[in-house]
Amino acid sequence: MLNLSILGMLVGGYLVFSAGLYFFQSHLVYFPDRAIVTTPDKEGLRYQAASFEAWDGVKLSGWFVPTDEAKGVVLFFHGNGGNISHRIHYVRFFHRMGLSVLLFDYRGYGESGGRPSEQGTYYDAEAALRYLVFSHRLPPSKIIFFGESLGGAVATWLAQRHKPMALILQSSFTSIPDMASESYPYFPVRWLARFDYNTIEYLQKVHAPLLVIHSREDEMVPFSHGRRLFDAAVGPKTFLEISGSHNEGFLISEKEIGSNLTTFLAEYVR
Repeated sequence: MLNLSILGMLVGGYLVFSAGLYFFQSHLVYFPDRAIVTTPDKEGLRYQAASFEAWDGVKLSGWFVPTDEAKGVVLFFHGNGGNISHRIHYVRFFHRMGLSVLLFDYRGYGESGGRPSEQGTYYDAEAALRYLVFSHRLPPSKIIFFGESLGGAVATWLAQRHKPMALILQSSFTSIPDMASESYPYFPVRWLARFDYNTIEYLQKVHAPLLVIHSREDEMVPFSHGRRLFDAAVGPKTFLEISGSHNEGFLISEKEIGSNLTTFLAEYVR
């Protein structure tokens, strides 16, 4: 039998770790970086600095990168780390695809004000869409929502409220509680979870054409999450399996993604 003092230490450690999971969750979800390390013009691409406010007054910052005779416009939602300057490869990709793009930083990221929160990211998504609607006279039905990782949850939340031209999810998860239960299987994380980002629930209310992109080699968001998202979708949908890790999959599979995205847009987007 375990010595009672050892058992007490184990129980105490379990409770302390569980408390840490509860109180410090935001540090496990968000990894913002304030420093802007590059801009599109340094890549030879003209852009417009975008500045707009969320309804609660938080000022947000982004880039609108136009393409001559654009085939469409992408509203890009980045993942939980870094900021838009770490997504410059997406800017180059969309430019080559003949797509204009708005990238923006959530509150607490890059040059945007405030501190990150789940509800805050949803407010920020609404604000970015309003910017395109009012500043560039683009209705949601003319905009492609593209979500990377956590950005997939934000993009899907917005897509259930405003039907986009198409929704693209790359390396996205089903929900934060699902992810947490897989990462910490011996802790009651579903009870402790203070974040939801329930992509799979939101997706069941989306009727826009969907493209799900995921890699079996993704070490952060299991491939099964991508498949479950695809299976839950109710509208026209396509699944693209790529290669590479969570952060390198897009770069490794960029050519394949471009080819499949061209086919997807030609088939579903008018």
